[in-house]
Amino acid sequence: MKFNVDEITSVIEDEIRNYRSDVDVSEIGRVIAVGDGIARIHGLRNAFASELIEFSNGQLGQVLNLEENSVGAAILGDYLGIKEGDEVKRTGRLLSIPVGEAMVGRVVDPLGRPLDGRGEIDTKATRPLEIIAPGIAGRQPVKQPLQTGIKAIDSMIPIGRGQRELIIGDRKTGKTAIALDTIVNQKDSGVICVYVAIGQKESTVATVVELLREHGAMDYTIVVTASSSMPAPLQFIAPYAGCAMAEYFMYEKGGHTLCVYDDLSKQAAAYRQMSLLLRRPPGREAYPGDVFYIHSRLLERSCKLAERRIVVKAGAPADTRAGVDGKDYTGVPGVEEAKEAAKKLGDGHEIRVDPTSGGSLTALPIIETLEGEVSAYIPTNVISITDGQIYLEPDLFFAGVRPAVNVGISVSRVGGNAQRKGMKKISGSLRLDLAAFRELEAFAQLGTDLDAATQRQLDRGRVMVELLKQPQFQPSNINNQVISIFAGTQGILDEVPLDKVADFEKGMLQHVNDHHPELVTELDETGALSDELAEKLRKSLGEFRDRFSV
Repeated sequence: MKFNVDEITSVIEDEIRNYRSDVDVSEIGRVIAVGDGIARIHGLRNAFASELIEFSNGQLGQVLNLEENSVGAAILGDYLGIKEGDEVKRTGRLLSIPVGEAMVGRVVDPLGRPLDGRGEIDTKATRPLEIIAPGIAGRQPVKQPLQTGIKAIDSMIPIGRGQRELIIGDRKTGKTAIALDTIVNQKDSGVICVYVAIGQKESTVATVVELLREHGAMDYTIVVTASSSMPAPLQFIAPYAGCAMAEYFMYEKGGHTLCVYDDLSKQAAAYRQMSLLLRRPPGREAYPGDVFYIHSRLLERSCKLAERRIVVKAGAPADTRAGVDGKDYTGVPGVEEAKEAAKKLGDGHEIRVDPTSGGSLTALPIIETLEGEVSAYIPTNVISITDGQIYLEPDLFFAGVRPAVNVGISVSRVGGNAQRKGMKKISGSLRLDLAAFRELEAFAQLGTDLDAATQRQLDRGRVMVELLKQPQFQPSNINNQVISIFAGTQGILDEVPLDKVADFEKGMLQHVNDHHPELVTELDETGALSDELAEKLRKSLGEFRDRFSV
């Protein structure tokens, strides 16, 4: 056999040229104790807080406790296959989860693994589980409404894009129903929704997914589930995972997103379990001292980002590359104008694109109370973090008032800033009127004789309560809401029997839309209810009332 010396020489030269002297050194530790989703590990002296670690059977973990001779870690998955003496390897990175367009319409666990039996999710994009929330300069005020389609909420407790509005109440009072109605109402609005189920029964989650699919909402919704059968660490990270998936659309796409956390009281209970197993000092109600922080760092990530700014700066030849984050912003509104400006200025100038996007992340956290105790530890914590709360009262729910919103305790701290002008004008006194009606109703139960004015106020209040009732999965268009509430506040329905209010409203809306579509068009285009438009609307509603047969 003849050897080609030149060929052998070239191969050796290539090997020498490509030689790397780096040695892959992995710090290895060993499990010294394991149980209930928590492992204590010896030997990871250089591990850092929240670092991702890998066990010998392939399960992942997250470092939580840094102690003198060991570290405490949460096992993110099945901990039954891990035993004392198993090797554990540092990864040197923080926990990241898959994100992207491919996640939409899927049901996944908190690590982004599919649970719906529809195969693997084809996405290469990932985001860290936790990031630092945007600062003051990176945000803008909440001014754009996020319509829920629920008359009682859109009129009296308006929610804006970027707001954090708490839904709070006892079990089985309709908390999830409000969240699902809001998701269904985002159809054709361009809002991507993420529903995070924490500690729920798997049958309940399956029902929710089926309802969302039935109403066409799964086309723009991601469902993240950490069911009650999953370990506490997965239940703990579930809301952060859902938030990261929504942030992809907010930061990368400049879009609007809605995150529902159902519910954070179960996440707090999972964190308490982990903390007690890690032997952290218990505080009030046995919760650890940083239980407030786990919710504040989650909810602070909800915001309305400042608009993406495009400016021309000195520095490099003009092109559409961003000087801030290195991404191609071709097609972003304003880039072409900036490109032209850079050309006029000549070489030595570049286009810089501010990395913020003008997108938003709206959060609807849910908290379950026990016996209406809103002053308990976790409810008061979350109330203090959020921009308002929708309180659902059991007595109203069982009396047939659904949604069972108690307007006295419920509040939106963003208020009319995130409300259309037309709705703001007619609903200004509605909230106070309903609160006064509740007091009068309690007083009237004493059997005292009432004067005519008080009796009229009571009758008007009862009509408004009937008008604000709404079946589930029947969201109301914002224009129809304005017309209905306008009719109620103007006394158009005062003579209508309570059992006929729903029929009257349905016929009234159909009458206006069929016979006076120009009024609806004007209301939709301007968003305001001018005196002239109000007079025309009042006349149209009066026509229908005169024809309505009881």
